[in-house]
Amino acid sequence: MTFKLLAVAAALIGVSVTGAVIPGLCDEAIQAAPVKVAAASEAATAPDFAGISNWFNSKPLHMADLRGKVVLVDFWTYGCVNCVNTLPHVTDLYAKYKDKGLVVVGVHTPEFPFERSASNVQAALKRHGITYPVAQDNESRTWNAYRNQYWPAQYIIDQSGKIVFQHEGEGRYDEIDRTVAKLLNASS
Repeated sequence: MTFKLLAVAAALIGVSVTGAVIPGLCDEAIQAAPVKVAAASEAATAPDFAGISNWFNSKPLHMADLRGKVVLVDFWTYGCVNCVNTLPHVTDLYAKYKDKGLVVVGVHTPEFPFERSASNVQAALKRHGITYPVAQDNESRTWNAYRNQYWPAQYIIDQSGKIVFQHEGEGRYDEIDRTVAKLLNASS
């Protein structure tokens, strides 16, 4: 192992333990992935919801039926701490913009076998005060259609059905709010 690789490995361990970095040594490894925002003309069409075993708080939804609306698709699972940390922001966004044309669809894709239980998902919705539609994606078919890789992950779809914003993980709540507001022509 070269000295630089050894130093980068030590720096990454230091970052994970302390949050501190060694400037110049591992800049590439610690840079946050940029938020992907695309113009509607460059954006991919949002896939439809596929392989959904249960719908909560809604009848089954289809992307084609949501044209004309701004849609936030939020991939999550109730056993994921990071997902749970984002839920207050997603529910606040829904409350703020649902009457202005925002549709939030939670896509609950389980990571562990116990998260596949419909009654456990229903209990989590109640526990977290989630009233927006939630699709139970036990076979990961919607997850795979979006080529999603992370919990949580948010996709904002414009009125024409194009994915114009994508973010993985926690944070960027103000940016998500501004993107939704801009698409809805609403003041935030």
